[in-house]
Formats: sequence, structure tokens, C-alpha cells
Amino acid sequence: MELKKLGEEIVQNVGGIENIQGLTHCATRLRFNLIDDTKADKSKLEGLEKVVGVVNQGGQFQVIIGNEVKKVYQVIEQNFQLNSSVNESSKVDKSPIVKVLDTIAGIFVPIVPALTGAGMLKALLALLVMMKWVEASSQTYQILNFIGDAAFYFLPVLLANSAAKKFGCNQYVAITIGGILLHPTFTTLIQNARTNGTSLELFGLPVTLANYGSSVIPIILAVWFMSYVEPFADRVSPGAVRMFMSPLLTLLIIAPVTLIIIGPLGVFLGDGLGIIINILNTYASWLVPLLVGAFTPLLVMTGMHYGFIPLGINMLATTGFDTVSGPGMMVSNIAQGGAALAVAFRTKKLETKQLAISTGISAVAGITEPALYGVNLRYKKPLISAMIGGGIAGLFLGIMGVGRYAQVAPGLFALPSFFGGDSINNFIYAVISCGIAFVVSFVASLILGIEDKQEVEKKDSIDIKYSNDVLLAPVMGTVVDLKDVPDQVFSSGALGKGVAFEPIDGKIYSPVSGKISATFPSNHAIGIVSENGAEVLIHVGLDTVTLNGEGFKTYVTTNQAVSKGYLLLEVDLEVIKSHHLNPITMMVVTNSQEFKDVSVNNHGNVNQNDAIVRIESFE
Repeated sequence: MELKKLGEEIVQNVGGIENIQGLTHCATRLRFNLIDDTKADKSKLEGLEKVVGVVNQGGQFQVIIGNEVKKVYQVIEQNFQLNSSVNESSKVDKSPIVKVLDTIAGIFVPIVPALTGAGMLKALLALLVMMKWVEASSQTYQILNFIGDAAFYFLPVLLANSAAKKFGCNQYVAITIGGILLHPTFTTLIQNARTNGTSLELFGLPVTLANYGSSVIPIILAVWFMSYVEPFADRVSPGAVRMFMSPLLTLLIIAPVTLIIIGPLGVFLGDGLGIIINILNTYASWLVPLLVGAFTPLLVMTGMHYGFIPLGINMLATTGFDTVSGPGMMVSNIAQGGAALAVAFRTKKLETKQLAISTGISAVAGITEPALYGVNLRYKKPLISAMIGGGIAGLFLGIMGVGRYAQVAPGLFALPSFFGGDSINNFIYAVISCGIAFVVSFVASLILGIEDKQEVEKKDSIDIKYSNDVLLAPVMGTVVDLKDVPDQVFSSGALGKGVAFEPIDGKIYSPVSGKISATFPSNHAIGIVSENGAEVLIHVGLDTVTLNGEGFKTYVTTNQAVSKGYLLLEVDLEVIKSHHLNPITMMVVTNSQEFKDVSVNNHGNVNQNDAIVRIESFE
């Protein structure tokens, strides 16, 4: 499926453009803020090619794509005008916890790439110094060091931008507030006051002598406050001068309040958080890495892992290293990869083996959602194995007091961020912890196996198929092996096992009794769910979606019950050929992995209603 078409299908199945309040993306997911989550069709989204899974968590409706998520996001952004505002009365109420998680994700996820790039640069620089390839006193070091420091020092500016988007403020005024906290004149005044033992005042009110570089909480509170001040400034500003009067009033109110009240409050909260973390590190250093290492998969499933991002960033800013989120999440991700790769080692199913290998490698590198939703959660016991491996590795990290010295994506490639401190031991312990996580989860997954009667795959116990289906030929024509179809999506088996036909008649009949699960505006394809749970897709022609329904006539609608031999479509084959398109027709079982076997029992020429495909269920 072309990315443009995929983007259109995704937007359509989340309830249309009018149901989208906002859209962001992370490394693997499109993250929709929907006005009404109930309008989204999860089953249809999960049936789309390139969609690994769909979850609704943390106040966001998330479509898991994988490595191509950025391209899909760009396609949607280019082809749709996303809503910048919505009627408040149309929003669906969300719980306070969901709102908090949604806010944290919306503020921190967009800035992660900048922090990751800068963090890896800092880690690389630490390695170069340790290897004595760069002198810490050299100008090269100083320049590279401030390049790596920039994203962290100007963190209030980055957060101002993403917070403004989340709170619905003017981004540029918010960025200005972030700049005020870091302005050289302001920082010089603070330094001079500290040096001379004097105070700093604004309108006779004391300004706290705080350093806001790399701070997190003050700017978020300031922009949140601005979300209330800005509408007020708009209301009281006369229309003729509102263009400059509103931002002027906003700055005159926000800046002093931030410097005198909000900023110090944010610093106090940040310092308090740091004290709590230091107490944990002093008296129970093993506890947090153990819990994070073991339970990160569950946190990811609920979206609560985003709550650890500001904790880790705040600790980096206040202490120079992070023991809260980075170490535990790193070994958790590697454990996910180990558990998934064990599934690949154990399974005899080629499709599952390929999926487990690709997602397992991605998880080790730090991208866990495909492994979590596609393999480990699906078969349950590998998820337990990953939690065991992550927990044991996290315990080791905590006992050894391992910390991360830069903000990077947690995974094997995060290891350079553990260079720091007075010796190389921190890095060595981090490497050992990765080995523990992988080996323990891999072995545990081999021992526990896959939750299935015959150690083969199916989604879960409620999805076991106990009856067999026989699919009839939906069209008169010549049978073609699916692997010979000149379209990689079908020939590779990515959509499932099945068969193809060179049609000689344009009438398409139902191959099985069941219910119509999907129709398309272009009428070129139909989905059917059989009475025994087989999900059958009939796709007429290659690239025939471009005809926009020309030459197609449908006789069914979604959710309509049909019996074997029921006329579904009529297709004018000559119209397809006149557009230089191939009329080859595919019939695939898209949930083939839920069955013991899907086999083609007929070859050569077939008539409509000839038995063609046998679906063998687990006994």
C-alpha cells in the first residue's frame, strides 16, 4: 500500500479529519488526540498493511506503524488540514490521570529527537576523551561540548514550544518566555547578586536567584499559566490594536509572575523531586531500576512510561546523571528483544519466525512496540520472560549504582551514554546488565514457551478455531500461485496465505458464508469474516483503487450477512485492461496465523463455487 493511501485509510478509520484534534508521532507510533475515541474503527486500522497494532492509552489513540511512521505522518500532514482548535463541548471527558499522561506525552515526545541527538554527541565526546583521542582542554572539545550541551541548556525553550502547542498558546510568545529565563543579562544579574551577596528585585519584589538552564518544571508551569492569560489579553485588547496589545499584555503579566512566583515554585518542585530521588539512591538504590526494568512493558501499554521522561531529564539537569528512567528502560527494551528472538528460535512457523526476528532486533535497538504488541504480548509468556530479564538486570544496575550521563533512546545504542564519572566501571556494568537482560529473557522465553497447546502460534485462547472452512472459488478463471502475483505485498504472504485467479468472468461471488467486514469506496476489494472466524479478503486487480470505482458495481454493504455463492461484485474486466491495469484477483486469509494451515487444493481452471482453499484449524 502506498503511503498516501495508507495515510488516507488511517485518517478515515480514526473517524475522519473532523474527529482529529491533534496528531504527533514518536519513533513507531502515530499519536492521535481524538475528539471522540468511539468513532475510531480499531479493527479496520489493525487490518491495514504496515499497521502493526492499535492501542488507546494515555489519552491518545495510537496507531503503531514502525520505522516508516515519520513518512506516514508527513503524508497525513501534507494531505490533510488538521484541526487547530475544536469545540470544547464536543470533546469527550477524560480522567485526570489520562489528562496528565496525555499532557506529559504531548510536551516531551516532540523534543526527544533533539535530546537524543545531543545526548549521543555528549556520550561520543566522553568516549573520545576516555580513549585520549581528544583533550578535554582543547578547543575542539569545548566546541563539541557546547554543541552537545545546547539542547539541554535551552531545554526551557524547547519545552516552551511543545507546551504551547499542547496548551493552545502562541508558540512564539511562549518561546520568548523561555528565552527570558536564559537571557545573558538575567543570568549575569543572578551571578553578580550571588557573588556580592545582594538581592535581585523587580518592582520591589524579590526575584529568586535560580539557574533556569536545563530546567523543566518552571517553563511548563509558566506556559500553562499563559494559556489562561493570553485569552484574557485577547478579550481586553481593542480590535484595532489587538495584534500588538495582546502579546504585550501577555508578556507584561507572564514575565514578572514567572520570575517572581512561578519560576521559584518550579525550582522548588524540581529540587524536591531531586531530594526524593537522592534518598532512594542512598537507601534503596536497587529499587527503582528493578521496578522500571521489570514493569516498563506494562508502563508502555498504559502510556505511563512518559511520566518517567521528565523525572530522568530533571535528574540529569540537577545531578548530571540519571538512575531513574534510562538504565531500567534500557535493559527492559533489550529483554523484550531477547524474549522475541527466543520465539523466533523456538517457533516452526515461518511467518512468526520472520516477525519475531525483525521485531526482536528492533527492540534490542530500542524500538519495542512491534515486539511488544506483535510477539510478546500476543503470546503472553514471552512478555513474562521479558519482565523477568528486565527486572533482574535492573536489580544489578541498582546494586552497582549505574547511571546514565546523557538523554538517549533506551536500547543497545544507548550504551555510550554510560561513559562518565571517574572510571570506566559504570560503562562496563551497563554492558553486563545488557547481557543479563538478553540472556535471562531469552532463556526464560525458551523455558516458558509460547502459550499454545502445540507450542505454535495463535492470538490467544479465545481465538482458537475449532472448525474447518473450505473456501470456494469466488470467480471463474485460471488458478495462479500467490507467490507469482506481480505485487510484493501479496506474493510475500504479508497479507496472509491464499490464492489468485486470472478471471475470465467479471462476477465475484462469496467464497464462504459469513458477514461482510469491509467494503471500500472504490469497490475493488471486499472483506468477509466466515462463520468460523476466517478473515477473507478478495482483492480485484492490481492498483485498481486508482479507478475510483469505475467498472465496479457492488451488491453488498458492511455488516451484511452473506452465504456461499452470493454475488458480491460485478467487474468490467475490459475497463480495467483499458487503463493498462492487471485484473488478477487475489483471495487471502488475512488471519492465516490463527490457523494450523491454509492450503490450496485446486489448480488449473476453476469455475465459480469450486472448492479451492482448505483452512485447517487447531484441534
